[in-house]
Amino acid sequence: MKREAGIDVLLVEDSECDAELAMRTLRRQQLADRVVHVVDGQMALDWFFGPSGGAHHPKLVLLDLKLPKADGLEVLGALRSHESTRSLPVVVLTSSMEDRDLRNCYRLGANSYVVKPTSFDDYCAAVAELTRYWLLLNKKD
Repeated sequence: MKREAGIDVLLVEDSECDAELAMRTLRRQQLADRVVHVVDGQMALDWFFGPSGGAHHPKLVLLDLKLPKADGLEVLGALRSHESTRSLPVVVLTSSMEDRDLRNCYRLGANSYVVKPTSFDDYCAAVAELTRYWLLLNKKD
């Protein structure tokens, strides 16, 4: 399957270990041409809506929930409240198994909610499968 040029993934993840695994997987699998990693929710909000933001339109956001400065629910709510980011695919990739978090994410418009696998191999496989689906298989106008 042919990929479009310039595919971007915004990875919003405060765990350096999880972020490195995700980025390594995306590079190794050649699933994204460019991956941007931010380490907290405020950085994600600034990336989209700050003074230098607005021009950023990644094809996919992989969003952790438990983030410093602004949590993932805040980021998701902001993305869904702005016309320019409303239809952006947002996959919540979190360690939270709380029903409340799951319900809140879908209520706010998450496209998917995935609990992070605890093993190295399963985590890498999940990141690859999610990204492959949203960037290559899912059709969007």
